[in-house]
Amino acid sequence: MGVAAIPPAASSLSPSGWARAESSQLLLPPLPPGRGCVLCRHQSGILALASLQQGQRSHQQLTGNHPCRKQFSRMDCLCEANTSFALDLWKKLSENDSRKNLFYSPISISSALAMVFLGAQGDTAAQMVQALQLHKAKDVHPGFQSLISEINKPDTKYLLRIANRLFGEKSYSFNTGFLDSCNKFYLSELEQVDFQQEYEAARGQINSWVEGKTDGKIQNLLGQGTLDSLTKLVLVNAIYFKGNWADQFKKDLTKEMPFRINKNQTKPVQMMFRNGKYPMTHIGEQQIKIIELPYEDKELSMIVMLPDEINDDSTGLEKMLWWNHCPKKNYGKLERELTYEKFADWTNPEMMNTKEVELFLPRFKLEESYDLKPFLTSLGMHDAFDMGKSDLSGMSDRNDLVLSKVVHKAFVDVSEEGTEAAAATAAVMKFRCASVPRVMADHPFLFFIRHNKTRNILFCGRFCSP
Repeated sequence: MGVAAIPPAASSLSPSGWARAESSQLLLPPLPPGRGCVLCRHQSGILALASLQQGQRSHQQLTGNHPCRKQFSRMDCLCEANTSFALDLWKKLSENDSRKNLFYSPISISSALAMVFLGAQGDTAAQMVQALQLHKAKDVHPGFQSLISEINKPDTKYLLRIANRLFGEKSYSFNTGFLDSCNKFYLSELEQVDFQQEYEAARGQINSWVEGKTDGKIQNLLGQGTLDSLTKLVLVNAIYFKGNWADQFKKDLTKEMPFRINKNQTKPVQMMFRNGKYPMTHIGEQQIKIIELPYEDKELSMIVMLPDEINDDSTGLEKMLWWNHCPKKNYGKLERELTYEKFADWTNPEMMNTKEVELFLPRFKLEESYDLKPFLTSLGMHDAFDMGKSDLSGMSDRNDLVLSKVVHKAFVDVSEEGTEAAAATAAVMKFRCASVPRVMADHPFLFFIRHNKTRNILFCGRFCSP
């Protein structure tokens, strides 16, 4: 995000054969006379969630005012807020075209926007609370602080890192309290640059930082013309994930097979195969299989949601739901009806049985870029982008900053070794895992990379076409 001029910032990582990360950036242009500053920010991140049960057990074992209990309580609430926002954004990104590939890091976007929220006041702050679902969280910034600490945990068999950086105009005065809070909660230090005279050089400096944090997977995050002499601040968030599957696919079993884009059209894809035991379930009324593919250490997992079949010219993801046999109230497309409650229930370990299955999964890479401004405004975040209404006075006493742009870029590479990424209800409980000996992901599916302990989604994706 950017304040006081139009800056960009964001980055992600992603190497091949792993789950990758995303990046997003927010830009703020200068306001009219008397309010002339712009803030720009960029972020990238990866989400990976696995065992929901582990975090719940830890929470249940803690009592009273134990500091760890407070930490898990904060992260539980933040998980609900982040997941709700992730799915709200998913629906907005899918409105114009539900048949295209999709990949982004909601944790990257929400953490970058949370830094902007640090400096928001009045209606601007209230609208951000609603758009980001932060009313479901308590102690938002300490919650992100705990989450970042968990994500950056050392001595793991996978590589998962999240980083933040402020790039500020060297001649502009930012509130010390804002800078201190960014550093305290988001480990984001201020790096002074010369946007006024050397904004193109500053753009190169920011892009280099992003590229370095994402192991070269996110390049040229800020395109030419993104920044200008009015740019005052660029907030950057980069998240990178690289991990091997707990049980890898054998490369010699990967073969070319047809991937059914819809009932009448196919494209060739390199299809991986493995016969092994995986947690999975089948949601009968929705006719979807859900399977969990853990990474090494089982602290991160990929969750795949696969429709049973394609029945028409659609992708199969437009399948109609029939919740509680009440079509008038709850009738809609699978993705439109996906909520935090349903996602939590469907992926709950108690809903899954570990079964031996024949798993067919495409080897694929996705790289997606988004200008998130129209999607955020459609979620109700209007004033932050409005020169006449923006109130980011927490960043500067001059109150002359406005958000101009939010850019996000993400990359994922799924292969035999693993993944690299630089970017509901009680009624369901009865749909226990049916006997499904084969999972054939040869048609469009949804996938999520989840961090098990905190249950936060690091990355969201939809694979519709090779």
